Amino acid sequence: MDWFTAPDYWTSRLVFQRALAGVYLVAFLTAALQFRALLGERGMLPIPRFVARTPFRRAPSLFQLHYSDRFFAGCAWAGCAVSAALLAGLDSRLPLGAAMALWLVPWVLYLSIVNVGQTWYGFGWESLLLEVGFLAVFLGNDEVAPPFLALFLLRWILFRVEFGAGLIKMRGDECWRKLTCLDHHHETQPMPGPLSWFFHHLPRPLHRVEVAASHVTQLVVPFLLFAPRPIAAAAASLMIVTQLWLVLSGNFSWLNWITIVLALSALPFPTDTRPTPGTPLWYEVVVLTVAALLVTLSYQPVRNMVSRRQIMNRSFDPLHLVNTYGAFGSVSRIRYEVVVEGTADDVPREDSDWREYEFKGKPGDPRHWPRQFAPYHLRLDWMMWFAALSPAYAGSWFGALVERLLENDRATLKLLRRSPFPPDAPPRYLRARLFRYRYTSWRELRETGACWERTYVREYLPPTRLTGEVQRS
Repeated sequence: MDWFTAPDYWTSRLVFQRALAGVYLVAFLTAALQFRALLGERGMLPIPRFVARTPFRRAPSLFQLHYSDRFFAGCAWAGCAVSAALLAGLDSRLPLGAAMALWLVPWVLYLSIVNVGQTWYGFGWESLLLEVGFLAVFLGNDEVAPPFLALFLLRWILFRVEFGAGLIKMRGDECWRKLTCLDHHHETQPMPGPLSWFFHHLPRPLHRVEVAASHVTQLVVPFLLFAPRPIAAAAASLMIVTQLWLVLSGNFSWLNWITIVLALSALPFPTDTRPTPGTPLWYEVVVLTVAALLVTLSYQPVRNMVSRRQIMNRSFDPLHLVNTYGAFGSVSRIRYEVVVEGTADDVPREDSDWREYEFKGKPGDPRHWPRQFAPYHLRLDWMMWFAALSPAYAGSWFGALVERLLENDRATLKLLRRSPFPPDAPPRYLRARLFRYRYTSWRELRETGACWERTYVREYLPPTRLTGEVQRS
């Protein structure tokens, strides 16, 4: 079938596959380095407790069959190894069937992690990686030219990512329609980056231009992905530029990077002149079958996009094959942060020696300038932003976090930038207080060297010790 392949996108497939392998590598590395404190046997949301109450059909995972911290670590590091092998191009040196099986391995491993990850893995970029990763299994290798249907479906994912995000904005917070959301967003986003302070202080007219450009890129440009090649390539290039702008403005895990990876698949890179090999019949049948399945499953996301009650970042099946996306349908006007403090005093008082725990990514010390972490994802720091919005978001894990800090739990302390207590002398009491944060002005920055100014709001967690009941406000 001549129409089955797209030989002009040979190099595009290669670039896409290597870039996707890089995203996989970051995702598995994040899991390997953070899981013990978050999901381990003594984690804040232990996997054994979750699988005991969740049937396999709702959350298919290798860890439904067996769990131990050692087994999880083995799966995560195996995912790193396979991702690194794919990044190095091992799939190109294997027969077609073996290459497809190799691409299936990281998908199965990461699906197993996401489906038991609970709150820590409840974000759109997890499902997006799985949806893209599943389709990558069927892109083929050097034995066959890229299948047209697989490339088309990659554009279909990119369309849903961008168009869904645009719709959720227009239907959500009125500041998107008034072009004023970026007056607040750079200051109140979950995890600012090193340039976010400067983005916030851009002139307000430029913020209006940013929002307007975002609307065009997300609501108009996605349709051009299905136009003839020069137009589609220009549309994908514009999306890449927009995503790189977002990369500079904050830490959004690998959401921007995997969107860039998707856009790369639509660019017709200069290709070599190798002859187009024949396509095995069994491969054509497999790709056609998978394409038909994914098109059928797309009914739910399309229905969601056209609905006035559009929801964002939801999976419609336990395998995360086709999902709905979107982010920041509403924008906070005020930034709140939960500041956790401990004391070694036997009796906690207001004038006790309260020492603050410093997180790696979330704002704490007003003089601590934000760092760039994305595409690496600091899961605890991200969820602390939600905890500040409402204690209800932290109800399942914040008490366990407090207990682990009172124990000086080694795995938990590794998630932090700094603990104010030595390893052999844990705090006697812990408390949490809610502060309002705002960016300093240019003048305040010059005078104080602080990028943040914070104001005490209220008590979030009263002084608590291990032998007492962990309460939450």
